[in-house]
Amino acid sequence: MSDTEEQEYEEEQPEAAEEPEPVAEREEERPKPRPVVPPLIPPKIPEGERVDFDDIHRKRMEKDLLELQTLIDVHFEQRKKEEEELIALKERIERRRAERAEQQRFRTEKERERQAKLAEEKMRKEEEEAKKRAEDDAKKKKVLSNMGAHFGGYLVKAEQKRGKRQTGREMKLRILSERKKPLNIDHMGEDQLREKAQELSDWIHQLESEKFDLMEKLKQQKYEPEGGREGPSWRSLEVRPGSQEPEPEPEPLGHGSHLWLK
Repeated sequence: MSDTEEQEYEEEQPEAAEEPEPVAEREEERPKPRPVVPPLIPPKIPEGERVDFDDIHRKRMEKDLLELQTLIDVHFEQRKKEEEELIALKERIERRRAERAEQQRFRTEKERERQAKLAEEKMRKEEEEAKKRAEDDAKKKKVLSNMGAHFGGYLVKAEQKRGKRQTGREMKLRILSERKKPLNIDHMGEDQLREKAQELSDWIHQLESEKFDLMEKLKQQKYEPEGGREGPSWRSLEVRPGSQEPEPEPEPLGHGSHLWLK
């Protein structure tokens, strides 16, 4: 082997030792696409001439620079792709967020309308019930007023129509008509009507008690013996001997009695 061949062999050995470095870098970046390195033809060293080591070193630097530029381009291309995916993801998130906000606004508006309808329906029912209660109260007041006025007028007409001697019953009716006054309940509320009804109920209860006491007193007076009253004269019923006078008719024991004395 000549000196020139040995020198070429020694130059090829470092190149072979230095070439595995990019391979190691590519193995570390395995997930990324493998850069495409254009094939480089190693320079041929002419035999018998002087070897230009500067030219070999320059070509080796150009080769390394080309590989580095390829890796940089691949990196920036991958980064650009990732940035585009990130921008698309952000846009999709913002779009979903806007859709959810719109849906929430729509549901809130629907719920507000539903609550407003319920409140309006409730208010309408309350107004109808209040109006109905007021009409019922007005009808009741009118009926009570008419009853009081008609009853008093009936008593007055009956008294004017007869114009005769008043019996005990007529006197009672007249006194009741004088005592009885028409009810003026148009200005009263519900609570005042309840109090008035309770007052009338107590008054009726008191009158019933007084009536019962008077009836009991009359019963006692009816069955008590009256002093100084003589019984029927039996002498007037005797028939003397030889007398042809007819036997007098027996007198009744009392008014309306069916028992007769013989």
